[in-house]
Amino acid sequence: MSTRSRISARISAISESATLAVDAKAKAMKAAGRPVIGFGAGEPDFPTPGYIVEAAIEAARDPRFHKYTPAGGLPELKKAIADKTRRDSGYQAEASQVLVTNGGKQAVYQAFATLLDPGDEVLVVAPYWTTYPEAIKLAGGTQVSVVTDESTGYLASVEQLEAARTERTKALLFVSPSNPTGAVHPREETVAIGRWAAEHGLWVVTDEIYEHLVYGGAEFTSIATAVPELGDRVVILNGVAKTYAMTGWRVGWLIGPSDVVKAATNLQSHATSNVSNVAQMAALAAVSGDLSAVAEMRAAFDRRRQTMVRMLNEIPGVLCPEPKGAFYAYPSVKELLGKELRGHRPASSGELAELILEEAEVAVVPSEAFGTPGYFRLSYALGDDDLVEGVSRLGKLLAEAR
Repeated sequence: MSTRSRISARISAISESATLAVDAKAKAMKAAGRPVIGFGAGEPDFPTPGYIVEAAIEAARDPRFHKYTPAGGLPELKKAIADKTRRDSGYQAEASQVLVTNGGKQAVYQAFATLLDPGDEVLVVAPYWTTYPEAIKLAGGTQVSVVTDESTGYLASVEQLEAARTERTKALLFVSPSNPTGAVHPREETVAIGRWAAEHGLWVVTDEIYEHLVYGGAEFTSIATAVPELGDRVVILNGVAKTYAMTGWRVGWLIGPSDVVKAATNLQSHATSNVSNVAQMAALAAVSGDLSAVAEMRAAFDRRRQTMVRMLNEIPGVLCPEPKGAFYAYPSVKELLGKELRGHRPASSGELAELILEEAEVAVVPSEAFGTPGYFRLSYALGDDDLVEGVSRLGKLLAEAR
């Protein structure tokens, strides 16, 4: 009998998406009749705007879109993405510098697969979105975490980044607004980090998918625009999922230097070919339209953000900095670990999250998945009533900790 592993070591090393796992468990419990409230998935609770849906219906009727189209994306969509990027962030790119991908996750993977060789290091600020480490690992790179906490609002300094840099560092992953923390770098910090990266000849991969979801006095700053010194060593990742409530449509994109985009397009031509044409035409309507729909969603998210942060900070043992962007809160629960709660003493945020799901029927994502144990991620992209009820249940249960 063969002793070879049935699954390759490369794929065996990949962890399941923690956010999707929590969401799946919550949905399974709801299907079984339990009144679970889920704070797990980063998914707007709004439907996709009607004009976008109508564009998809029209595309489905057009025989042109029943056939293969260019692997890198429909030419009209690539041009519209370049125009939208210029409008929203001021970054100048040609349509030839755009690659349309099957959601933002494919853009993340293909960016790193195109840039990295085995042994290359990528600086990643923790807490980080769960997909980044897996994409870097699959691409043969090595993640170097730069850990932050609530004392700095989950923002990394140039000094921290420099301390983590080695001769093997090839790229910096820059994410602002951040998933999972909602942190937003002020413009001056963004510029300082970008100039530091340029000085050391590093690539910057910047994920800008939450660019339109900032609140209060916070402003989104594209590092690609703010630091022209980066030149042709910057790759922008984005997509329609969050801005236009289109998580299920699976359209993202990568913008970068022509040689990078050509190589990534070659990879995609063998991996998936073109993104669904119907979804691409829906994305074309989205990025070509105005931002009135996202303005309405942002107002609702802002209201929910303030409610959630206030309620979380009223729970003894919970500390939640105010998120400035995206639609997540990232409270510390370190003070609750090890305390007795309904016959248990959870020693990790993962164990505490399991207890909360069973006892309070509330689903949160434990922070081990984000590289900083001792926290939860809660999405406030859900209805106001469910949000209040869910955090109230959470507070009632955690108040029993002794």
